[in-house]
Amino acid sequence: MDNDSLTQRDLRVLWHPCTQMRDHETIPLIPIRRGRGAWLEDFDGKRYLDAISSWWVNLFGHANPRINAAITDQLQNLEHVILAGFTHEPVVQLSERLVQIAPAGLSRCFYADSGSAAVEIALKMSFHYWRNLGDKKRTRFIHLANSYHGETLGALAVGDVALYKETYQPLLLEAITVKSPDCYYRAPGESWADYSARAFAEMETALARHAGEVCAVIVEPLVQCAGSMRMYDPVYLKRLRQACDKHGVHLIADEIAVGFGRSGTMFACEQAGIAPDFLCLGKGLTGGYLPLSACMTTDEVYAAFYAEYTARKAFLHSHSYTGNPLACRAALATLDIFRDDDVINRNRKLAAHMGHAAASLSDHPHVAEVRQTGMILAIEMVRDKKTRAPYPWQERRGLAVYRHGLDRGVLLRPLGDVIYFMPPYVITQEEIDLLATVAREGIDRAGA
Repeated sequence: MDNDSLTQRDLRVLWHPCTQMRDHETIPLIPIRRGRGAWLEDFDGKRYLDAISSWWVNLFGHANPRINAAITDQLQNLEHVILAGFTHEPVVQLSERLVQIAPAGLSRCFYADSGSAAVEIALKMSFHYWRNLGDKKRTRFIHLANSYHGETLGALAVGDVALYKETYQPLLLEAITVKSPDCYYRAPGESWADYSARAFAEMETALARHAGEVCAVIVEPLVQCAGSMRMYDPVYLKRLRQACDKHGVHLIADEIAVGFGRSGTMFACEQAGIAPDFLCLGKGLTGGYLPLSACMTTDEVYAAFYAEYTARKAFLHSHSYTGNPLACRAALATLDIFRDDDVINRNRKLAAHMGHAAASLSDHPHVAEVRQTGMILAIEMVRDKKTRAPYPWQERRGLAVYRHGLDRGVLLRPLGDVIYFMPPYVITQEEIDLLATVAREGIDRAGA
């Protein structure tokens, strides 16, 4: 087997995600044979440093021996069983562990198989909660401009990235969009905290005006990942929790991308000292091994569905692979690594090195900003540094960086013209230095 033969077989039968397939007439696919640690290797022996954790999921490296062992052991006993009317030890143990580490009050776990599905669950649970309480006026959701929560129709409706959403607009429920606290737009000299606090005024107004018709507010805490890795200060979350309590509206925290240490703490909500009513988890939950997501909620929400069958209040939502034992064992092994290896503190050193390695890019003539939250660092490329005028999107400058990265053995997959590092936590300082070097080279070439 070699790269070319597998590529040709692929292009005869596959339709790849988030891809204009015609691009592959000129941009080769990269067939991967195996992965080890932070590296991927193709069939011709070329290696690629996985700077984006294979779409933000891989936390502790490819072919991690501890996660491998957990899945192998589970395979000898139970691969899957229906979770309606049945249970098994891995899903119970995982639920106990998540309740133990999640923000206080999140005491119930409902499982699915993708981040979008977890968001759908949160939206439906919130709506259904109010309905079970007899309040049928609440049918809407508030979300932030530039937000992204997935690509199923409910999740898409509460997102605001036009690239993904605008085609399907006629199919979507109508959400209420509120200004983002995105600190890219702060005034010169203004702190992240001051700008984020100032941006909250529009959310307060929306809640005051629409509280009686709103089920919940949904946000990505601290980082709007698919929205070009735009970032904001925890003060916004603190004020949002207070306002949701004041107006009697649920708060949904979508930590699918930023949970499990990405933001610098286990969960981003911790940095604001808050607990949401719903916490959506996914991606890194299994260390990047198997599809698994969770929607965590409170006993108060759970109680609104707990009734005689004839009351017709049950949450009749299901996924065939809900609580899959293999995925749960992978998740438990992932949580064991967090517990045993002091990962959060170790990541702080890696994050500091990543910030230092990329700091000089702030002076680049085609970089408007280098920003960072924990183990996420983003570099915003622009045509004009002084005015922050972007490149025309048709020029695809970020794609030029991507292609240069592949030539140099680094997987960088920009969001438009935003280059970002979101690597596995097993990356070394030397490998981080390589990311920064290759990113600079690619930006130099893209801006030429």
